[in-house]
Amino acid sequence: MPKYTKPRKTWKYTDDFKAGAVLWSLYPDVRSKDVASALEIHPLMLSRWRKEFNEGKIVVDKRKKQKDVAELKKEMTKLKKLERENDLLKKENDLLKKWQRFLAEEHQTDINSSRNSKNS
Repeated sequence: MPKYTKPRKTWKYTDDFKAGAVLWSLYPDVRSKDVASALEIHPLMLSRWRKEFNEGKIVVDKRKKQKDVAELKKEMTKLKKLERENDLLKKENDLLKKWQRFLAEEHQTDINSSRNSKNS
């Protein structure tokens, strides 16, 4: 096994970021998994932050205004809509690629058959 000479890159998150993520995950109808994927963090990290938040190790800076629940729900629905749209576009793109390959094969078959008929 090779030895690593450089340490792995670790990300440092501020307490405000952690608290915001935890508060966002505590809203009703919001899944922790969705919050973690939206923030591009691992769900277990969010779980650890929630535990630290409950123990009082992470505190919220009350001077900053927290986002409204309705605004967060709106962002989550928009995110889900964009993810569905992205999946649909990927499927359409794959279908178009298959269609293009099919047409190329048909064209090649037509060329080969016309050559064979000329040679006969």
